[in-house]
Parts: sequence; C-alpha cells; structure tokens
Amino acid sequence: MSRTTEVPVRTGGCLCGDIRYRAGGEPIDPHVCSCEHCKRLGGAPMMAWVSFPLASFSWVAGTDGMVRELSWYHTYPTSKRGRCPRCGTQLCALDDGATTIAMTIFSLNDHASPALIPRGQSYRGDAVSWLPQIPNGGPA
Repeated sequence: MSRTTEVPVRTGGCLCGDIRYRAGGEPIDPHVCSCEHCKRLGGAPMMAWVSFPLASFSWVAGTDGMVRELSWYHTYPTSKRGRCPRCGTQLCALDDGATTIAMTIFSLNDHASPALIPRGQSYRGDAVSWLPQIPNGGPA
C-alpha cells in the first residue's frame, strides 16, 4: 500500500474579492520587512511576507467569477509588487526569474496559522524604534 503526502493548499485574496489565489506547498520564510519600500507601500512600520513555490501557485476567479490581473509596480529594476487595482490591497512581490512568489501574510485566509508566524525581520536597521523587533528564529 503506497502512502501519499498531501500538499497543503492555502487560499487568499484582496479586500474587495476581485483578486483571489491558491498557494500550494509549505510556506517559505515567513518574516516581516522594515525596508523603505514595504513601509511606504503598506503605510505601516513593516509588512509581513511568506513565499510559496510558483509551480504550485495560481491566480483564481474572484467573487464575480473572473480571474483579474493585478496592477504591478517595480520597486527595484528586477522586482515588482502586485496589488488589486480596485481596492489597492498589496498582495505580492515577484522577482524576475524567481521560482517562488512572496505573498503578504494577511492576504491569506488562514493568516493565523502557526506555520505563518514570522521567524525573522528584514532591514532591522530601518525598523521604527517604538516597536519591538521579531527575534531571529521567531517566537518561542
């Protein structure tokens, strides 16, 4: 008898429901980022990110039954961020030639999952002084 391992599938999307996605596979590198781009794009002191393999990722139909295109903005010459053109929700970051896509943790339906707890913080030197930083390795 063969035993198969099911690949976890997570779903998520934007605030208005126009943009939806499915992400398969184990979450990769859940973390927060305090870089200037994340702070400005998020309008917050940091953004929370997690990556998934592109091979098991897909954009799916939104609440109206249509698959919609994101609005893209290049934050670096080889990296772009995607958001919903209707409600403005920041959803993802995608580098040229990448094999993974970074999704904002709070765009996932199961954002409270223990597998999505940030395990580190990028750009600590750019972090605001009035919030504690995420310890390397994540919460105990």
